[in-house]
Amino acid sequence: MTPALPRLYEAIDGTWPCARAVTAGPWTLREGDGGGKRVSCATATGAWTPDDLAAAETAMRLLGQDALFMLRAGERRLDDALDAAGYDLIDPVNLWVLPVAALIPEDMPRVMTFAVWEPLAIMRELWAEAGIGPARLRVMHRVKGPKTGILGRLDDKPAGTGFCGIHEDIAMVHALEIRPAYRGKGLGKWMMRRAAIWAQDNGAQWMAVLCLQDNAAANGLYASLGFECVGQYHYRIKTEAAT
Repeated sequence: MTPALPRLYEAIDGTWPCARAVTAGPWTLREGDGGGKRVSCATATGAWTPDDLAAAETAMRLLGQDALFMLRAGERRLDDALDAAGYDLIDPVNLWVLPVAALIPEDMPRVMTFAVWEPLAIMRELWAEAGIGPARLRVMHRVKGPKTGILGRLDDKPAGTGFCGIHEDIAMVHALEIRPAYRGKGLGKWMMRRAAIWAQDNGAQWMAVLCLQDNAAANGLYASLGFECVGQYHYRIKTEAAT
């Protein structure tokens, strides 16, 4: 049976962890250390009041972060309250899932893809070109479970990189990036298959990946591989300028 959404949300935290998480009333607050929205957002853990919303906003400001909430399935009341409080909706995300075994090919092209940990210098360069800098690399290093980088090559040149971590039996791919000159040539599919081989070797039963809803190329890649879109989430943000 496909993992339920709560398990997938847990896998996000497990495979892309924040620097520090604090339970404060009905919220989990995350300190991101510059690692992006996923590691800097607040999420609801129980019943809340308007006063609780204001307290969470203040706490996030004290962390030196924007007031940022992640809205998951079934959180319409919170979504509406944040909208009314002046929070903007940003970055709606699709959650894609597939059994690991369905991604394992009979044959893999030789010397095209590699599972490598720790990341090689060229992998760091590829991520840097895509705007994935030291703060997000620190996120990868914080993962406590099995983890690996994925290096892809085309025409005997480094062309793509990605990261995969495992939480319980779910392997989740993050930061998959292909150099623009090599996109549309099938490398992403082979890199995902390499991640699946590594995941299977490390005990995972499911592959999962997150993708912004407006990234048509990446969503098309996962659909073409047989992934099922099982849910969505989005963020609500109130910047300092908006307060």
